[in-house]
Amino acid sequence: MQREREREQQTKKWPPLSLLFTRAEQQEKAKTSLPPSLPPSLSLSLSSHGHTTHHSTLLQCRGGSCSAHCLPPFALHTPSRPVPTRPPPPTDRSRLLPSSLTPKAQSHRRSESKSNRPTSEQARRVPRGEAAGMGGPLGAIIGRYPSAAAGGGGEDELGSGGASGAGIIRHNRRCRDIAFLVLFAAFWVAMIVNSSFGFNQGNPLRLTYELDYKGNICGDKHGDPNLHELDVRYWMNPNQVYQSGLKNSKVNLADAKAVCLMECPNPAVDGLNFICDYPEGDIHLSVDDWINRDYDYFEFLTPDMRNSSLQLQGPCYPVIFPTVNVYWSCQFIARASNVSLKHWQQMGGVSIDENILIDKTVHKAIDSRSAVLKRYIADIGKSWPVFIVCGGILPVFLSVIWLLMIRYFVAAMTWITVVLFNALVISVTMFCYIKAGWIGNDPLTVVIGESDPYVHISGREISHLHTVTIFMTAVMIIAFLSSIAIVRRILIATPVLKVAAKVIGEVQALMFFPLVPFFTLAIFYMFWFSATLHLFSSGQVVRNDCNTDCCSYDLKLGKVNCDNCCGYSIHYTPHISIAILFHLFGCYWATQFFLACSSTVIAGSVASYYWARGEISHDIPFLTVVSSLKRLMRYSLGSVALGSLVVSVVEWVRFILECLRRKLKFVGSTRESCFGKATSSSSECCLGCIDWTLKSVNRNAYIMIAITGKGFHKASVLATGLIMKNILRIGKVNVIGDVILFLGKLCVSLFCALFAFLMLDTHKYKSAHNKISSPLIPVLVTWALGYIVAKLFFAVVEMSIDTIILSFCQDAEEHQGNAQYAPPLLMETLDEQSDLQRLTQGP
Repeated sequence: MQREREREQQTKKWPPLSLLFTRAEQQEKAKTSLPPSLPPSLSLSLSSHGHTTHHSTLLQCRGGSCSAHCLPPFALHTPSRPVPTRPPPPTDRSRLLPSSLTPKAQSHRRSESKSNRPTSEQARRVPRGEAAGMGGPLGAIIGRYPSAAAGGGGEDELGSGGASGAGIIRHNRRCRDIAFLVLFAAFWVAMIVNSSFGFNQGNPLRLTYELDYKGNICGDKHGDPNLHELDVRYWMNPNQVYQSGLKNSKVNLADAKAVCLMECPNPAVDGLNFICDYPEGDIHLSVDDWINRDYDYFEFLTPDMRNSSLQLQGPCYPVIFPTVNVYWSCQFIARASNVSLKHWQQMGGVSIDENILIDKTVHKAIDSRSAVLKRYIADIGKSWPVFIVCGGILPVFLSVIWLLMIRYFVAAMTWITVVLFNALVISVTMFCYIKAGWIGNDPLTVVIGESDPYVHISGREISHLHTVTIFMTAVMIIAFLSSIAIVRRILIATPVLKVAAKVIGEVQALMFFPLVPFFTLAIFYMFWFSATLHLFSSGQVVRNDCNTDCCSYDLKLGKVNCDNCCGYSIHYTPHISIAILFHLFGCYWATQFFLACSSTVIAGSVASYYWARGEISHDIPFLTVVSSLKRLMRYSLGSVALGSLVVSVVEWVRFILECLRRKLKFVGSTRESCFGKATSSSSECCLGCIDWTLKSVNRNAYIMIAITGKGFHKASVLATGLIMKNILRIGKVNVIGDVILFLGKLCVSLFCALFAFLMLDTHKYKSAHNKISSPLIPVLVTWALGYIVAKLFFAVVEMSIDTIILSFCQDAEEHQGNAQYAPPLLMETLDEQSDLQRLTQGP
């Protein structure tokens, strides 16, 4: 037994190089390459797979002289020694698979795989051009570009002493798709110019707070006067509010006189109080004194001012209706105080309408779609600590933990991922039920601060949360049923994850490389979110052009002024919507670009590992990744820009068509015809299929770009052709493996969303200035950020699997069914009988 092991270790040093030649080439080389210094009877035979070749194919010639000392001792024999013959071609079933994977060859292959696998030292002895007989998409590359060591020049990029696979990765590359790289650079310039417009004219305070009768933003310390901490808008004239709600009324609520206060006022219990204009002119009070007097200086008014106030023309207005703070605007409650109203009538004040319309008018303005959208964008600005913790730090930690568990507990990770995914979906759904008010006693409320418990005010935010809760319920049910359906197929992903775990264990730098695109994306998102807040709030504050006959007392002029009584509003420039759409598209394209760069670097590192037969330098652990990154930065950025642009354009077309479908749904008739429903559904389905196909093709195209250095289109053709040839071989394994990885990414992102729910449920985000209108948008943004970060780290496993599978299939195709470059760790994994059955046949 010991002698057999020693003999096996000795034969392992010499590869079956006959696999690199065809029989015709061997005979031609035997006729032309025989040195006269050696007897013709001396020949060299390599018995692997029945191939023979002349000894001259392994002679190393230096300085014009050839020597046979480089030949192995067992390679020389006489012609009388029997030579094994090549077996016949495989049958139909065997033709579908490499000969090394056919059931009949499994036992034979396990006994010969170790002895027939070449080492990097002997791979350097392959002369230039000996691999020219290989066919297939990569045949020209493998045959034309041997290793640097074999060609006698340069140091192997992998640091492994000249592995022959280095020539496959580091061949004569050149820059590809330059035009699209220039387009991407020009797009970035346009993004910066577009964002500068937002930074110049935007003010994020406008997203949360409203304007007063002077055009100031409530809460703005740069206003006139200083409105710091005066952030609640209150409409002073109740009759203007009522009239703005009437049909065909010329009065607009935006023209109703409003002032900024610290909190919403309520009627006095035993008297009548007033809310007066900002002190100026003959009113010699500071803003602080005005605040300390509860905004009431009615006793300091002159007789003319009092008469004007009794006519509801200011500068002071009575507080008749109770109000409550709803998203920083005082919502009127149509329940007039009898005591205050009686005092007002005794003073000779004009009649005040008590209709419930005053309540509905204010609520309609606060709950409009534009107001809700502004509050959602404002919630993003208020939730930046949640994004940093739950959308940045937490997903990095969870992703690294997942990669470590894949590395050391790969057999159990498929089951852990599926169980954890279902548990997280249930947890997030339960939180949605709690905030929707369907479970527990902590529902979402639109009121800021304390309010009357008998006053119930609804809002679009609550209805949106109800919709999301129903959607999550459906997702929970589908996830549970799908998990049951894939139980039998989960084991298929185990061998493929083992391969990725082997690669991660060897190329350990891959676990840390995602930090590079992570910090790049973090910087980009900080810039992008800031620009988003400014773009959505960009515009100019202008006075409205109203046609109403209104008058109000002007403290500066000291008289009633009927010329300029219109209110103020923010005038958005016509192209602001285009600028916002361009900004959103830029975010998606940039995200896809950075993800594609990360995937290409990982694919290049794994491909270098594969085509070097698993031999990398452990002295310089980051050399493989750095070399792949260098190739990307130098040659393939244009191809990556093109691939990310294709996906972004398709996604954007889907988004635009969906918006058009929603708008056309309410045009013409309230009911949508069956033909319209069928057309919209089929178009949406087709675009979804195209998008999924493009993403799959892109991912494999990035692998071929990393291996071959070709442009995006040629790499896509190579990848698609290779996949179609081996679809029966890799289809089930690849799909199930992608499903498990997708569930893993969802686990990370759902955990981030769950933690975001917990952070947003604290007192900080439920009261005062940091109160958010709804946890919905911050949680969704956190989920998206967590998914993107998880995708960066999970790409290590995902791209490792895809690169290994594509390289293995190509290697087997190039070498007549025997994978020549497969690393030992990969072969040990694939040599297991159960794994081979799952890889080739499935369950």
